[in-house]
Amino acid sequence: MYMKPVSVIICTYNRSDYISKALSSLAQQTLPVDQYEIIIVNNNSTDHTDALCNAFLQEHRDLNCFYFIEKQQGLSYARNRGIAESSGDVLVFMDDDAQADTNYLQEIRRFFDATPDAEACGGRIYPDFESKRPDWMSRFLLPLTSTIDKGNKIKLFTGTKYPVGANMAFKKEVFQKYGMFNTDLGRKGNNLDGSEEKDIFLKIKKDKKKIYYLPYAIVKHQVPNKRLTFDFFKRQAIGIGKSEQIRTRAISSSAYFRFSLKEIAIKWSVSVILAGYYLVSFRPKKGWKLLQFRWYVSKGLLFYHEKSLSP
Repeated sequence: MYMKPVSVIICTYNRSDYISKALSSLAQQTLPVDQYEIIIVNNNSTDHTDALCNAFLQEHRDLNCFYFIEKQQGLSYARNRGIAESSGDVLVFMDDDAQADTNYLQEIRRFFDATPDAEACGGRIYPDFESKRPDWMSRFLLPLTSTIDKGNKIKLFTGTKYPVGANMAFKKEVFQKYGMFNTDLGRKGNNLDGSEEKDIFLKIKKDKKKIYYLPYAIVKHQVPNKRLTFDFFKRQAIGIGKSEQIRTRAISSSAYFRFSLKEIAIKWSVSVILAGYYLVSFRPKKGWKLLQFRWYVSKGLLFYHEKSLSP
């Protein structure tokens, strides 16, 4: 019986320092080469990304590898282009600064074959710090590095939990049922907006469909020192809040109001309690950073105006 390939989609923008390692990890998979394809989408990179991608294609003619340039700027546009160009029944998204374990695609293929009720899944992501994990980064802020580890057992993502974009996979039919990635959301160029993944996952959950955590589909995600600077931290937090404003306003004014109320009444309360805990346990940097994060998320959520370029 003919089986469609797994399509792994790599969207890239100015990551010439990392893209070659990401692609090389996909060339070394245990899944037979006739059972997967690599879709590379270059979103107008201005560095050496184009040359590196073309060199990879020349060096790996044995792979089913296809290269596209998406002119519309934005990660959602690039991901949607990858979906349109793919031929697989399972679509895997991995970041251009991540590296996959050799059995990564085989684990995903095996999982979907054995789990017909799964609409999507997300695997484990280990952070790879360029230097070291900073002392201000508590476990509550570690997800800013796209880290996820929910243990060694396959389980459902419950409640408001969902996979991380650096390592996620879907049945292709998901995008036929729920639509493509929202191009009003997600990163565009050098901005740090997001929520396009959350938007898709929440649509799946609203329809009572299942999203699984897959522990043995593992990638390692690069965390360069520049991602740990105050400027990056601030812009990332504001981008989270701004994106949530756009996402919830697109649903309704009441959805935005409810989300904002939750931010003020619940998330701020929890952040203050945690900051107090870190203060009395002689780890004030962790507590102060949590409060900073909550402040900048709230700033993006409450004070960003769509027509402006910044909060």
